[in-house]
Amino acid sequence: MGSTDSLDTAIAKLNERLKAARLGLVVERRGDRLALRGTLPPRPDSGRTKSHQQRIPLGLPATKAGLKQIEQDAKVIAARLIERTFAWADYLPTETSADPDHQPIADLMDQFQAHWFHRPGEDIAAQAALKSTWTKAYAPYLNKLLAQVNDHPRQSLGQAIVATLEALPRQARSRQVGCTALKAFADFHKIPLPVDLETLWGTYGSSKAQRRHLPTDEDILTWHDLIPNPAWRTVYGLMAAYGLRNHEVFFCDRSLLATGDPEARLTVLETTKTGLHDVWPFYPEWVERFELRQGDLPPINTDLATTTLQRVGQQVALQFKRYGVPFSPYDLRHAWAVRTIHFGLPDTVAARMMGHSVAIHTRTYHRWITLRDQRQAVQTALGGRTWSAPE
Repeated sequence: MGSTDSLDTAIAKLNERLKAARLGLVVERRGDRLALRGTLPPRPDSGRTKSHQQRIPLGLPATKAGLKQIEQDAKVIAARLIERTFAWADYLPTETSADPDHQPIADLMDQFQAHWFHRPGEDIAAQAALKSTWTKAYAPYLNKLLAQVNDHPRQSLGQAIVATLEALPRQARSRQVGCTALKAFADFHKIPLPVDLETLWGTYGSSKAQRRHLPTDEDILTWHDLIPNPAWRTVYGLMAAYGLRNHEVFFCDRSLLATGDPEARLTVLETTKTGLHDVWPFYPEWVERFELRQGDLPPINTDLATTTLQRVGQQVALQFKRYGVPFSPYDLRHAWAVRTIHFGLPDTVAARMMGHSVAIHTRTYHRWITLRDQRQAVQTALGGRTWSAPE
């Protein structure tokens, strides 16, 4: 209520200044937008011949930044009216009224949100996963875009999207999540972008993963045996052997493990962050070592009608801390990924098992992938040489 009163007061003061300057224009607030009203020439095809009271739909937001811009516009329009150079074509939407730059940003966001949640036939668990992803990975960055548009009303939507992303730290994961969210928004509305958003991705993935001191295989075995609770040992073992995300442990099909299947494959369910995908163990021997064929999971709430994937994952991280494990659950996932690289598993296959794109996989594990490829090239070169080193 206070902000509304403050804006009304600012509009009243602005109108006093316009009246004192005899510009013949008044600012009006219509919902969340601002407009100018005054005696203006007839619109094209209106059938009228004399000037009369009309509004100019400038499409500016009802904010302090919008007020600042509309004051400048009022001075320009008043000058054009005096010079008889005012043209409605400069202010009326064209035939392409569906152009997102001519629609309120709040409407565009509502349309995108409705599209995001419109998944007919999906069950409660899937809808809960969608809600969690929207709340964490989409809404925060759309709100940042909304603030950017309101603060810079003359920017095109494409420019505002780029500016919003450039304001996020290049080294932070938020830059990557923001790129994903705002690219989806731009694609949905067919918003032209001044640059490829891939160039704004930032440096979070590879540099952060490469700075990690990942646990060795010996460390992983040692700390598995130090966990006193058998159910949490199973959680730990599944993450170590299969590279699962924290929450994925509780949303996977382990029926093949229970039957003694030699492949020991498990399936991460579609209710998870990245949907249905199969995973194989690396090392396969760890399935028996960690007793994963028969291990039970701890009884935590996994009903996505009353909890979220994020909360499930947080309980895993909390339990690691309680048991004094000196590395994070995600370090087990990174160690699994590096292990597959050393095994020579194709990057496309490893990325699919981890439930992310090849681009993210390559970017995150660039150092180890590069080292593997260099070793293979060196071994191939030395293996086929026809000369010998001097005695």
